[in-house]
Amino acid sequence: MAQATDVAEAADASWLDRHPMRDDNGGIRHEFVADMARAVQAGDAAFLRSIVAELHEADLGDLIEALEPDDRVSLVELTGADFDFSALNEVDDSVREEILEELEPETVAEGVRELESDDAVELLEGLDEEDQEEILDRLSPSERDALERSLDYPENSAGRRMQTEFIAVPPDWTVGQAIDYMRDTPDLPDRFYEIYSVDGAQHWQGAVSLDVLLRSRRPVPLADLIDEDRRRVSVMDDQEEVARLFGKYNLVAAPVVDTENRLVGVITIDDVVDVIEEEADEDLKALGGVTSGEELSDDVWTIARGRFNWLLVNLATAFLASSVLGLFEGQLEQMVALAVLAPIVASQGGNAATQTMTVAVRALATRELGPHNARRVVLREGLVGLVNGLAFAVIAGVAAVAWFKIPALGVVIGLAMLCNLVFGALGGILIPMVLERVRADPAVASGTFVTTVTDVVGFFSFLGIATLWFGLK
Repeated sequence: MAQATDVAEAADASWLDRHPMRDDNGGIRHEFVADMARAVQAGDAAFLRSIVAELHEADLGDLIEALEPDDRVSLVELTGADFDFSALNEVDDSVREEILEELEPETVAEGVRELESDDAVELLEGLDEEDQEEILDRLSPSERDALERSLDYPENSAGRRMQTEFIAVPPDWTVGQAIDYMRDTPDLPDRFYEIYSVDGAQHWQGAVSLDVLLRSRRPVPLADLIDEDRRRVSVMDDQEEVARLFGKYNLVAAPVVDTENRLVGVITIDDVVDVIEEEADEDLKALGGVTSGEELSDDVWTIARGRFNWLLVNLATAFLASSVLGLFEGQLEQMVALAVLAPIVASQGGNAATQTMTVAVRALATRELGPHNARRVVLREGLVGLVNGLAFAVIAGVAAVAWFKIPALGVVIGLAMLCNLVFGALGGILIPMVLERVRADPAVASGTFVTTVTDVVGFFSFLGIATLWFGLK
């Protein structure tokens, strides 16, 4: 790639048109990454700055992840003030931490200054306190104070998620005064959907949506337009509750007040989308026994260490389930078919329980399942287990008879299948509900308990019924 040619191509703003970043499926093109890597290694700062300036922060984040670790830091350093540090919030936590640790604190501080407060907090919160202090010390007192206040709020709270840039005006202003203020003030938030009214002590008075404001005549007092009942959140509210509020009431923004009802920030829909993605990612990983912090960019040792403890718990419960087989050692020796069919019963019950558990955990997380409808939902799941149990009892019974030519064996496995699918369905919903009641995370702990219950019930019911039916000893 000729350096002079590339700079000239970039200068006429057509290089990206001829060399698109993404393919037809939306994935990042290998050729694009290779071009960027060559430019980084050649130190072609002018070319890189021209490209970075054209990329959305999300696209820039994808490019950073696609580059080799050494090239990532060089890209940030070469592009200087043209690099959008909000792109670092679009990459895996481990990638972001690696980059921030390599950069000079002054470079990071310069990038933080250009970010909105919520993006700056998200960038800093993953660093340890010593690194945070190094960066904060290089900011102005007002910038530092605003970020420190947000960082002092609990993790996953609205106070951490909010941006502290918002528009607040006195309630005795007119529409014309408010519009003139927004036109004449240079440091307004990049995006806003409403303005807020506060008294002299910053106490919340209400909100005025932009559509209402712009449809009103200039002399109209804001007091006539203020929505005093506008839904708002507290700095201490959990981010998941905030996301649920947005979804329930179709909000695009919500003011944030402190414990004394003073307006301190605002949460917008883009923040809530991030929360929803994070919570869904966390729940999905928890159901699989994977730590929420695991990222694709993590090394082998980090991933193996994070998964080891949960696998150890699963091993212990597997031994517990297998110990049931030891109780029927004599019966298994007399009829080999029992050893062949027992895992089928346990596996089918486990699959049915996992289906129910997945629905239950999600319903608990979204507050769709609670004391008001618990009995009805539990009864429904039990009946679903019964219906599927009857169906699979017939299927498994016919298959067992065809396989081993022992008619009674079909009855035994059918009864055991019915029993385990009913128990699996009930366990799949009752176990998450019990864990929720004792304030344990159902997504994390349910899987192991449910699997253990279905394995134990499956083995015990099948071998127990077989012992009684065939008179085995």
